[in-house]
Amino acid sequence: MRDHPLEVGEDATTFFQPRAMVFVTMLWVIALGWLACGVLVLLVAFALGARPGVGDLVLALESVLIGPPVVAGAILLLAWRRLGWLKSSVRGLEFGATGRRGVHLPWRAVASVGLRRWGPFTELVITPTSRDEVTELPGPGRRPRMLRRDGGPAFLVDVGLMSPGPETLLAELHRRIPSRV
Repeated sequence: MRDHPLEVGEDATTFFQPRAMVFVTMLWVIALGWLACGVLVLLVAFALGARPGVGDLVLALESVLIGPPVVAGAILLLAWRRLGWLKSSVRGLEFGATGRRGVHLPWRAVASVGLRRWGPFTELVITPTSRDEVTELPGPGRRPRMLRRDGGPAFLVDVGLMSPGPETLLAELHRRIPSRV
């Protein structure tokens, strides 16, 4: 799925964000925000004494029907080739958050993995045992997303819309992480 110098074995499991699911999710989130802003504008207009006519209401409805799909489409076009992804294989874990460069970690360098938040906003938190084991993959995008914690830095990957889902992804990672007994 991604071109990089670190090859993965045939047993690789790939998780990705389907573009259609990302578009639909962005569409309803943007539409709810758009609608909330429209209601707020109407309330302010009423408070200031304005009385919108039928033409104003039709314009507001058109705005709600046209604006969110255009905004969601524009955002998706900007992120088209840079949606989040994750590969799990015998050689290690490779991942990239949306718009970020990829990272490779051998399994011995993965201290822990876990999920935080819920629904489409679910994030995978990957804590490496050592920063020395981390290999940043070449390619477009910004630096990998990091979370500063007491136990050291951790990587964040948006997995709420990944296919298969976050729970399947976490089960796959726990299956592969070597036990530290």
